[in-house]
Amino acid sequence: MMKRKEFMLGATFGLVLAAGATAGGVIDWPTANAGPVGGVSGRLTPNAGGAGLAFAPPQGAPLSFADIFQQVAPAVVQINVKTRIERPANGMVQVPGLPFAIPVPESGEGEGEEEGIEGAGAGSGFFISADGYIVTNNHVVADATEITVVLADERELQARVIGRDEATDLAVIKVDGTDFPFVTFEETAQPRVGDWVVAVGNPFGLGGTATAGIVSALGRQAGQFDPTDAGFVDFLQIDAAINRGNSGGPTFDIYGRVIGVNSAILSPSGVSAGIGFAIPAAIAKPVTDELMRGGTVARGYVGLALQTFNPERWEAYGQPRDFKGAYIDSVTPGGPAEQGGVEAGDLLVGVNGRPVANGTEATRAVSSSRPGETIRLEVIRDGRRRTLNVRAGTRPSESDLRENVDGAAPGLPSAPSTPQGQAVEGATVTPLNDALRSRYNVPEATTGVIVTAIARGTPAAEAGLEPGVVISRAGNRAIRTAADLNTAIRDVKAAGRPSILLFVSAGAQRGTLVLKFETE
Repeated sequence: MMKRKEFMLGATFGLVLAAGATAGGVIDWPTANAGPVGGVSGRLTPNAGGAGLAFAPPQGAPLSFADIFQQVAPAVVQINVKTRIERPANGMVQVPGLPFAIPVPESGEGEGEEEGIEGAGAGSGFFISADGYIVTNNHVVADATEITVVLADERELQARVIGRDEATDLAVIKVDGTDFPFVTFEETAQPRVGDWVVAVGNPFGLGGTATAGIVSALGRQAGQFDPTDAGFVDFLQIDAAINRGNSGGPTFDIYGRVIGVNSAILSPSGVSAGIGFAIPAAIAKPVTDELMRGGTVARGYVGLALQTFNPERWEAYGQPRDFKGAYIDSVTPGGPAEQGGVEAGDLLVGVNGRPVANGTEATRAVSSSRPGETIRLEVIRDGRRRTLNVRAGTRPSESDLRENVDGAAPGLPSAPSTPQGQAVEGATVTPLNDALRSRYNVPEATTGVIVTAIARGTPAAEAGLEPGVVISRAGNRAIRTAADLNTAIRDVKAAGRPSILLFVSAGAQRGTLVLKFETE
């Protein structure tokens, strides 16, 4: 499981709880004690190496990283945050990394229930200017009520949030003062798989920690380890140890240049398993520049929910196994795409004249447009290509988008209730009614037929259908009754196809299943 919130956590009652921070805004803090850090100030200029050797190690580099650490460590800071966590209604808190919930102590004297639980967290960051601008992760400071920056010489300064970008998990905070030591992003020379890297940060609250390793992969998309991620970052995968508290810290090359911002780990336990992910400098630099200027990053938005299928699912949907594009799962009512004529079930294959291979590419292409610009979407509908002009809106925050997806799934008009189920490929299905919605916790917006029984050894069982699963579409056909489902399957079989793609949901969760037919 991917752990994005790998910063050190704590709470006033001795438990490990998620930390958060302020959502932005200017706070008037007392004047900081400005000046050099550990006797060092100004831009820390790396030794770029010989000509044509952008990432070739200096002689002896694998023997020691001490010189690199001494050079860049003054610019790296520890970030401590205080937060207030909403008190759960059931009195239980799920602690990150533990498989069970823990009861929350009763409020102390004078502590209001509405105030929640006070917690604390810690992450890392680094100066990118002499006047106190610091880069870190959004998830380190997103909900903080107070931010304290601990410098390499152990001075403590109060900080305020300048800007946050949830989509890339980047944030910029600032302390008052001048002449701070700072490092710079390396945007021109690109690291290769196998190049040395050094991560400096605050793992488990142990500030000033350095770990070394290599770049183990390039271009890792967040969707490979976090299906909810919109996919704005192609991560550097590194094998230098990254743990809780390293969030927001820098990844350096062997010349002391920042090539990434540590953001996530892939771990079943919440501690380093040897796979970490850093936001590349080429992405972090322009985002943090924009945050420093205006506090926000504006991206284009058209209001589409996209799915990318694997070859088996494209085949079950009636497309070539190597089809390039994205399935439009839903269109936001009243949004730019709906106004431009886009429909659910269309296949998105191009944006502004350029083909898109999947949903990630499509999302990035749309988001790269500025709000108000006209975006040309090329779609396939009923086997025909057509181009639709859509005027881009402003992309909401990622948390708002997730709430919309979780809170309301698009559906068809309610189907009439029927008391009897019908067998379809080994699944007993019946249209939804109030009793079935209540029994299986089906949202009101969801429509289709619900599976009430499965026969063992049948195609339905092999596909993964289970009682309580709702089938809303089969291929490109909307499903209201068992007869609709039978008709869709019959048409696909008549076309000689071996399978059909089912669009299903269970509770608030949605997905697709491939129903393969028995061979005659």
